[in-house]
Amino acid sequence: MGKVHVFNAGPCLLPQQVIDNAAEALKDFKGTGVSVLSISHRTKEWEATMEECRSLWKELLNIPDTHEVLFLGGGASMEFLYVAMNYLEKKAAYLETGVWAKKALKEAKGLGEAYAIASSADRNYSYIPKGFEIPTDIDYLHITTNNTIYGTEIREEIDCPVPLIADMSSDIMSRPVDVSKYALIYGGAQKNVGPAGVAFAIVNKESLGKVSRYIPTMLDYRTHIDKLSMFNTPPVFPIYVMNETLKWLKGMGGVEAIHKIDVKKAELLYSEIDRNPLFVGTAAVEDRSIMNVCFVMAPGYEALQDEFLAFSKTRNIVGIKGHRSVGGFRASIYNACTVEDVQALVDCMQEFENLKK
Repeated sequence: MGKVHVFNAGPCLLPQQVIDNAAEALKDFKGTGVSVLSISHRTKEWEATMEECRSLWKELLNIPDTHEVLFLGGGASMEFLYVAMNYLEKKAAYLETGVWAKKALKEAKGLGEAYAIASSADRNYSYIPKGFEIPTDIDYLHITTNNTIYGTEIREEIDCPVPLIADMSSDIMSRPVDVSKYALIYGGAQKNVGPAGVAFAIVNKESLGKVSRYIPTMLDYRTHIDKLSMFNTPPVFPIYVMNETLKWLKGMGGVEAIHKIDVKKAELLYSEIDRNPLFVGTAAVEDRSIMNVCFVMAPGYEALQDEFLAFSKTRNIVGIKGHRSVGGFRASIYNACTVEDVQALVDCMQEFENLKK
């Protein structure tokens, strides 16, 4: 079998050097003679890895001293609850742009007054709402910057008069971000910065401590800031792989350099979707994601969907089946996906077109 071109939405494709380094660490972590799976999180070798990972986050995203980086269990879905627990006092607003934004809103509603300030549900989340006013009497505005299922993305910072909180699970480290504009940025690692099993949170320390409710110890961001993400045993192996992924990203030239590559990949694939008469994109052109490219068979060709999926597998294309809630196709072109991978998908689409002429 030749090279397999992986477009999974998550867990994501990881760079080969990261996988190779992880394989070695499974046998011997930093010359300790102990597998990273068995290393104590209280050893100096592991504490050094945690500190290196934190430092890489801060360096790659230019994170100011006002913010701290946390590594937590539970994934982004647990962060939905963290957000409401730590920030919802009276009322909160959510920009509803997809399934995950809707789930985050649901968790907030369980703890207090929360509502959708705007929604794109009327057109199956195919666009990002615009022109909405942000009231100043809310505790925070929550946004989901990239919508993996529907292929839309907020790529410009929002000027927000209240604390701004963002789920950046699937576009973190793909573009420069002005972290100072956010009270909190969080997400699961498994889209762009590592394997499943660890979530990240970039917290403005001054934004905490504003709610009057009791916050369970494990759900209080201050607990994890005070204990440097080791209040309890951290997810050691996922953090190790995250650290290796960030080292790879730094070696690639950092976030600005990878952003240029990500834009090139997206433009290559969207250009083919727009040119090829067999396919059509599903997201509003102005809101297209550079991480998750969603498309379907064009009108009149719907019956070819399963045939194209089967054909793509013969060309070693893996993971392009759309989410079960929307169907069609989704190519997730996260950082580790290469231009060559995307070109292989484009070639496959063109070859299929020629077969159907």
